[in-house]
Amino acid sequence: MDQHPGHDTNPPEYSTKQARKAGITAFVGTTIEWFDFYIYGTASALVLGPLFFPDASPAVGTLAAFATFAVGFVARPVGGVVFGHFGDKFGRKNAVIITLALMGLGTVGVGLLPTYAQIGIWAPILLVALRVLQGIAMGGEWGGAVLIATEFAPPKKKVLYGAFAQQGSPVGNLLATLAFLGLTLMSDSVFESWGWRLPFLGSAALVIVALYIRLHISETPEMKKAVAAQERTRMPLVEVLRSHPVELALGVGAVVAGVAITYVKTTFALSWATTDLGFERSDFLLVITVALIAQTLVQPFGAVLATRIDPSKAVRWMLLPELVLLPLMFLLVQTGSVPLAILGMVLATAPHAMYYAALAGILAQVFPTNVRYTGISLSYQLSTAVFAGTAPMVSQYLLTRTNSIWPVVALGLVYVVLSLVCMTALLRRSALHSHALGPEAMDSSNMTDASTLKGVDHR
Repeated sequence: MDQHPGHDTNPPEYSTKQARKAGITAFVGTTIEWFDFYIYGTASALVLGPLFFPDASPAVGTLAAFATFAVGFVARPVGGVVFGHFGDKFGRKNAVIITLALMGLGTVGVGLLPTYAQIGIWAPILLVALRVLQGIAMGGEWGGAVLIATEFAPPKKKVLYGAFAQQGSPVGNLLATLAFLGLTLMSDSVFESWGWRLPFLGSAALVIVALYIRLHISETPEMKKAVAAQERTRMPLVEVLRSHPVELALGVGAVVAGVAITYVKTTFALSWATTDLGFERSDFLLVITVALIAQTLVQPFGAVLATRIDPSKAVRWMLLPELVLLPLMFLLVQTGSVPLAILGMVLATAPHAMYYAALAGILAQVFPTNVRYTGISLSYQLSTAVFAGTAPMVSQYLLTRTNSIWPVVALGLVYVVLSLVCMTALLRRSALHSHALGPEAMDSSNMTDASTLKGVDHR
């Protein structure tokens, strides 16, 4: 680690106006990034299989399309390491500008890509390459956006401001679903010929808007303080693995329920409902759309709850209902009724959505400033690579192998329990660790904010 000339107990100065501007900037940027990432997931469930893997059976073609979907998640830890290193050494702002530009290139590239019928084997090869580029961009984006939001926020409001970055996920997903829902007005032949490309090409305009907004945000106060105090680390990845391995491992597990269940409920469920249950594509996209609207409205309350009460208790209140509501959702979808499917999807969405809102602000306080970008990016992106990206593919495999939806339900419940255990352990470890270090550990630029983690004396 580079030199640390002396611990500066003066906290960085915070501005409510700057904090709100940073929160909005994080929200707009992550919305566009997630829109780009989610339209690929929707397209993989609806159309990419026959266009890029035409020689496979419908089930195998869908499985192959889901495999390319998973490749984007495998690439995300690479983006987390590369941009985490860059962001921890040189600042958050430039990192999130570069990741947004890369995502735009990857997404527009998919929209311009010739199909298998036009260029043969090069079509799926290039599709995978562009998905890898998307994954690298998304891997670097999330951590930077969270830190833009939380490092401008006062110490006792970091969970709340972290929710700004998290809100981009349901809004981006909603916009992606609405885009494809609008395309259902086309005939199947037009949609499969060129209509599916429109959301990918249209994202270029959204990326330009988001880039303009991000170019007008300043570097975060906590990063400025670390630079001024020469508290940067030569190799952030090495430092995280050496000094924070337990926090990293628990962080990976804590993220699972916030990310993997979404892809079981949307990407996999969309394919299952339209292929096996007889739902019309437009009907089930409507189901997902209503659930995403509900998620957008309900999700921020998770951050409020984790701020007002003990976060460990808040996590239990948010995740335990999922153990009942997730199986109920699949039962209601299996009826083939659109209203019942909407009811089930909305009920099962609320718990993990609220948990997702609180997740970013908590993780952002687990690691010190000089390795924070790397630490939270690795926690989040390793979890998405191992669990979220593979969720549709594993779910489809379980369904195909057993011809039953219940192994898929069991998989989702394992995700919930894993996150409940890991987040509880992470909160206990972080709060006790900060308390043991005394007053200097309360500096939010260096260690976990114990008052936030323990849920006491909040504004």
